[in-house]
Amino acid sequence: MVIYAATIFVSAFLLFLVQPVIAKQILPWFGGSAAVWTTCLVFFQFLLLFGYAYSDFTTRRLKPRNQVWLHCALLLTSLAVLPIIPDAVWKPAGDEEPVGRILGLLAATIGLPYFLLATTGPLVQAWFARSFPTGTVYRLFALSNFASLLALMAYPPLIEPWIPTRTQSLTWSAGYVLFAVLCALAGFFSLRAGTLRAAATVKSEDEHAGAAPGARHYIVWLLLAGMGSYMLLGVTNHITQNVASVPFLWILPLILYLVTFILCFEGRGWYQRRFFLAPLALIVLAMGWGLHAGGDIMEVTHAVPLYCAGLFVCCMFYHGELANLKPAPRYLTRFYLMISLGGALGGLFVGVVAPLVFVTYYEFGIGLIITALLALYLLWPLPKWIPASALGVALASAYFLSEYIGDLKRGTIHMSRSFYGTLRVKDTGPIDEPTTVRRLMHGVIMHGEQYLEPNLRRQPTSYYGPQSGVGLAIKHYEKRPLRLGVIGLGTGTLAAWGKPGDMFRFYELDPDVLAVARKEFSYLGDSRARIETAIGDARLNLEREPAQRFDVLVIDAFSSDSIPVHLITREALAVYMKHMQPDGIIAFHVTNRYLDLPPVVQKIADAAGIGAVLVSHDPDEHDDRYSRTDWMLVTRDASFLKSDPVQRVATPVEVPAKISLWTDNFNNLLRILK
Repeated sequence: MVIYAATIFVSAFLLFLVQPVIAKQILPWFGGSAAVWTTCLVFFQFLLLFGYAYSDFTTRRLKPRNQVWLHCALLLTSLAVLPIIPDAVWKPAGDEEPVGRILGLLAATIGLPYFLLATTGPLVQAWFARSFPTGTVYRLFALSNFASLLALMAYPPLIEPWIPTRTQSLTWSAGYVLFAVLCALAGFFSLRAGTLRAAATVKSEDEHAGAAPGARHYIVWLLLAGMGSYMLLGVTNHITQNVASVPFLWILPLILYLVTFILCFEGRGWYQRRFFLAPLALIVLAMGWGLHAGGDIMEVTHAVPLYCAGLFVCCMFYHGELANLKPAPRYLTRFYLMISLGGALGGLFVGVVAPLVFVTYYEFGIGLIITALLALYLLWPLPKWIPASALGVALASAYFLSEYIGDLKRGTIHMSRSFYGTLRVKDTGPIDEPTTVRRLMHGVIMHGEQYLEPNLRRQPTSYYGPQSGVGLAIKHYEKRPLRLGVIGLGTGTLAAWGKPGDMFRFYELDPDVLAVARKEFSYLGDSRARIETAIGDARLNLEREPAQRFDVLVIDAFSSDSIPVHLITREALAVYMKHMQPDGIIAFHVTNRYLDLPPVVQKIADAAGIGAVLVSHDPDEHDDRYSRTDWMLVTRDASFLKSDPVQRVATPVEVPAKISLWTDNFNNLLRILK
């Protein structure tokens, strides 16, 4: 029994450890977008489906010996793709469709190893059931989920902060070799003559044990498993895009999702319907209300616990009901196949279909309604006040969703969604009022605003005022033509600083942002500078381009939402310096609600032997034109750093001993949480 347990434990640990390991490696290639994680999850879910289908087919159609030899041949073949380090040929050039490229990259890098890891749970459990017919096979399913949970819980605090990315891949690859050996041993152990004779002895008694599942069972399995995956991605999207897009929150929902699988399939009755129905109704109502929270944005300290607790309770309901409907062991591969199919379809809808169908994140609210309706169906045989309560929850959730949609559309003149998130353009008042401002929102984060009144619309606003760090950097070159580079377009507000003879080059990851900036805002069209734009990840573009000789390079991708870490490393600074004039200034926009970024910039500047200063500007509370900002200015020009305008507003940066130098191979977000 030990060989089966060890094989399943190692395979499940590697199966879920590889997800953050590989996602972290490819994240910089696609602009640091949270959608990279969602796309990876969809890929992993479909490979799980294919793995479970393979297990179901081989256990039912192949003789045990042929089954084991086939699997060993595939294990041996999979070793040829190690180590799991993505080939640079998959780096995007700039305008490619990202989802297909990510899926192709994953298939080429980890496709076959991940597929074989995915087959292990149901396949080895089938071998176990044949070897030990009286064993509790579903305990192995719980062990598998426990190992997966252990991998995910270990990654943020124990692996990511301490082990370089390349070393993570090499270590994982070594672990995979161990798995291949264990899996082959488990297969050949199941073929031992004594094991087969024991299985044959009980076959006549066990072959027809347990009723065959009917069509209703398959449909309910599919729905319950699908809703678990659907809500996992729905909650992940909601808390990363609409509340706080920080990478830690990618893993937290997945951990909770796995915990519910462990509790529900462990076999000790952790899920009791009578204890979970009332909490389920209350938490679904609370999450529905939280969508619009009376018209306000819910604070992150309240929202994240609410949605994570809600995901846990909902998944306990889905997986608890699923465990109560599990079939006899002889049908377990079909059961796992339907669980995997449901998970893949739920992930496919949220990760691929929803961005094409919805203009913003409606699927989370829809999921709450479906959850209540699914409860209504399952609870229909109970006393009628119970299913009636579920119907009431569904209607209330529909009302909250309609209010949420109304809040989003109120004052909105444009709304769109792409791989990189949601964009909304909204006016604060009537167009003919002089104080009306047009804003670009990315999720809940403002990415620029412009006055609509003709005499005011050329003014730089929000983070780019004359007393901000970037304003001081630009004014330093006001007596000569300026070459300005900007990573992160937003509304194009910095173009308002342009004067005749200047050249401003904007690097923007999302083509939709460029289209909105040109159509709904006039900064680019009104600028007196020559405007150039480049679509795609800025760092990849800068690595390919000849030296641009910028006087000022603005790194404007760190404002409140998820930061693209690859733009704030030692290697990134080296790329920027290649494009700078000898006295040029690199301005890092480090205004952030969740992360303390100035020490990170100070550390990489010190490592390069370049001067740096923090400029914090808190505008007059009666001046609505500008926002509070933090800018780190990095330059070799000592005279600029010592100038009176800079010295008057400079703030010293203390670098705690716990903060290490960030590189492409190592960074630690946990250490800079505020």
